[in-house]
Amino acid sequence: MSRFINPFTDVGFKKIFGQEIDKDLLIEFLNDLLVGEKAIKDITFLDKELLPEFMGDRGVIYDIYCTTEKGEHFIVEMQNRQQINFRERALFYLSHTVARQGEKGMDWQFGLKAVYGVFFMNFRLEDIPHKLRTDVILADRETNEQFSDKLRFIFIELPSFTKEKEECETDFERWIYVLKNMETLKRLPFKARKSVFERLEKIVDIASLTKEEREKYDESIKVYRDNLAVLGYAEQKGRKEGRTEGLEEAARNLKAEGLPVDLIARATGLSAGEIEKL
Repeated sequence: MSRFINPFTDVGFKKIFGQEIDKDLLIEFLNDLLVGEKAIKDITFLDKELLPEFMGDRGVIYDIYCTTEKGEHFIVEMQNRQQINFRERALFYLSHTVARQGEKGMDWQFGLKAVYGVFFMNFRLEDIPHKLRTDVILADRETNEQFSDKLRFIFIELPSFTKEKEECETDFERWIYVLKNMETLKRLPFKARKSVFERLEKIVDIASLTKEEREKYDESIKVYRDNLAVLGYAEQKGRKEGRTEGLEEAARNLKAEGLPVDLIARATGLSAGEIEKL
């Protein structure tokens, strides 16, 4: 049995990065992510209902929305599967947060605060070279000089991280190693080097969960594993029978098994309407 929680579940991800009482963990991670650029001293968690809603995200995408003491916005997500138009979705998500800063009245002069999107991806991005970190900024095409610092995307492709513990060179890599291997570790490494990992070990220890937290976590694990199983089945059918036909066949079989339409939609990428017609 695992000693530590699975950070790729809703409860696990929020336990690590989404709690007001332990917000120093998120602050430490963001500072290690942006080392040499900025030093965040405090964050305030905001209601994620301020962000646009996306049908089919439940159980697949877990997000945290916060601002720094300087008013910069951070949206941090854990995503467990590829999506159609994934990069366009990320652009819309962050642009919505930029647009919300507009103030009514004649006095506002477009004084925007920076918006950062940090996307943990438990899959590989398509159509670009595979690497752990893809950092996207607004820049001049010819000179590569940054045009504006108000919009930035940081994609963290977890399957591209293959380093062993002793190979990690930066604190950012140490974070990724711990998150990626957490569920299989007996104790967290790097505690002697960085005290945040000692705090993290206490927080993610399953034995430290209250009865209510454990019940929520167990349900979160079930949802996570169900999603993986359905995704695996749909992908296998897609490979065998051609993508569109295979996904439709997978959806038809899953529907016959009595699975809810929203779960089938998340697994196959088909719309609820398309599934209802099958």
